[in-house]
Amino acid sequence: MDLKVDGITELELQELKRNVFFTTLEQVKGWARSSSIYPVTFGLACCAIEMMGVGAAHYDLDRFGSFFRPSPRQSDCMIVSGTVTKKMAPILRRLYDQMPEPKWVIAMGSCATAGGPYVKSYSVVKGVDQIVPVDVYIPGCPPNPAALIYGVNKLKEKIKYEAKTGKKVI
Repeated sequence: MDLKVDGITELELQELKRNVFFTTLEQVKGWARSSSIYPVTFGLACCAIEMMGVGAAHYDLDRFGSFFRPSPRQSDCMIVSGTVTKKMAPILRRLYDQMPEPKWVIAMGSCATAGGPYVKSYSVVKGVDQIVPVDVYIPGCPPNPAALIYGVNKLKEKIKYEAKTGKKVI
């Protein structure tokens, strides 16, 4: 015999819990943002070849809902792949400023992360985080396309977590 609670049987309550879920508008927005990341095509050096490989048929970043965009005004993610020189830094910052909010940055490779093998050169920026705030770092010289896919998935997790908790992850 089913027990009745407030006119609903236990079986009906279990069926209701299985078919209905509750969420907040912020979590829905976080899910939508994380499921459609549009990175700007911005390659600086050898890591850009690996980034191009992610868009090709073998790795196919499109299956994760990420489509490369040619304009920063259509993008919400910047993948900095390669050596950032002091001459290129203001242009990189201008592109970042042209991107609409919310926006994220992925530093791909040891050159973008910390200057790489050229760190002692007078013209190389010692990490892109000195120019723009970085959300995900991908190590390697150059990192393979699977590492970039892993980094994009970590960014998606970060976006969902921030939407769920309201806390900015550093």
